[in-house]
Amino acid sequence: MNAFADILETIAHAPIKKRAMTNHGVLNEAYAYDKPSSFSRGMRLDIGGVVILLISGTASIDENGMTVHIGDFRAQMKRTLDNITGLLKSEGCTWHDVVRTTCYLRDIDRDYDVFNELRTAFFKAQELDPLPASTGIQAHLCRPDLLVEMEAIVMFRTEEACCHKE
Repeated sequence: MNAFADILETIAHAPIKKRAMTNHGVLNEAYAYDKPSSFSRGMRLDIGGVVILLISGTASIDENGMTVHIGDFRAQMKRTLDNITGLLKSEGCTWHDVVRTTCYLRDIDRDYDVFNELRTAFFKAQELDPLPASTGIQAHLCRPDLLVEMEAIVMFRTEEACCHKE
């Protein structure tokens, strides 16, 4: 059997434990905003030695729930990647465990070239090979001052060395 088939076999017969994930060092909880929002920063699913992280849309938000770097796409993109990195670290993994990202841009025509340049440089600095699957979408984001938002799906095994040194 190949690794993917092994994972499917494990998932088919294992109980699923789930819990919310967070890292208050980089992001507060959405329900703590001045205008509360009802979602977790991410969900951790433990399925028989396989962990799946479903990281919610993450943007240029600070630990107090405030938008940072208003009007600066490059800085917002960096903060977004830093926030996701912090969430990954809080669960004991890295970008090497990310299998998929969905990237939402407020103005894809204006910002995609810079977005792709920054994402490519970041992934290269992380030495990712293979790269995560990814989709880029133009969207109205939840705050008018946000220019980019990303969500991620992460998978790793708990019974072996799943985490990679950065």
